[in-house]
Amino acid sequence: MHRTHIRANQPWWKINWRELLEYRDLFWMTIQRDLTSIYKQSVLGPLWFVLQPVMTTVVFTIVFGNFAKIKTDGLPPFLFYMSGLVLWNYFQGVLNGAASSLLSNAGIMRKVYFPRLLPPLTSVVTYMGHFLINFAVFVGFFIYFILKGSDIHPSWWMLILPILVFHCACVGLGAGLWLSSMTIKYRDVSFALPFLTQLWMYATPIIYPSSEVSAKWKWIIAVNPMAGVIELNRFAFLGAGSPDKMILIVSFLVGIGLLISGLLVFNRVQRTFVDTI
Repeated sequence: MHRTHIRANQPWWKINWRELLEYRDLFWMTIQRDLTSIYKQSVLGPLWFVLQPVMTTVVFTIVFGNFAKIKTDGLPPFLFYMSGLVLWNYFQGVLNGAASSLLSNAGIMRKVYFPRLLPPLTSVVTYMGHFLINFAVFVGFFIYFILKGSDIHPSWWMLILPILVFHCACVGLGAGLWLSSMTIKYRDVSFALPFLTQLWMYATPIIYPSSEVSAKWKWIIAVNPMAGVIELNRFAFLGAGSPDKMILIVSFLVGIGLLISGLLVFNRVQRTFVDTI
């Protein structure tokens, strides 16, 4: 007979990964629920996965490309923006999903015990499905612009895309765990999250290349864990720019640190979640 011992005095620095493995059936059931419920009552359904990145890219192309005349390193503006958005949308989905996972599952947490880390982790896999559809749309336009004869130069660096996606998942989950831990006690964080996410996006070279950032503000790009992967993804598929090695190293180190610290903080405060919710 299988038994699970729930210990309230477990050290805050010790994460019970074995317990997560024991609840893997619930993990996959939650993912299936989330995937089917997002657009279940919408008219267009999963077609929104295609329309959202395309419509956002069109708006960026008109506003920032045609009106603001922001340079795109000689690349077609449409591809320039979409190459950044395809990774950013996945990161943002994981971030928002992890940050709101505890409040959205508060009802069931009061009734049934399961690892509190499970809901934030499901957002990583749930939004991976969204990413794959968005990436397929990007590849379609990517091939179209190549056949059209646009000045883009893909390279073998494209093979590191899984690493870039994994990094986005780590940064989104780490930041989401921090925000989720704070939201339980300070509900103001949930109201500030859209503004903070928007501010983070503008601090990331999505609508502009990092080459256009003055030396005075380069430090913002350097400490931004999403800046390096966006630039490297653009370089890999479109051949534009030359990602700074130091920015890449700092981005990955900050991302790893954000994930580890997020896991530890979340694990430390999870024992009082139910009492606070």
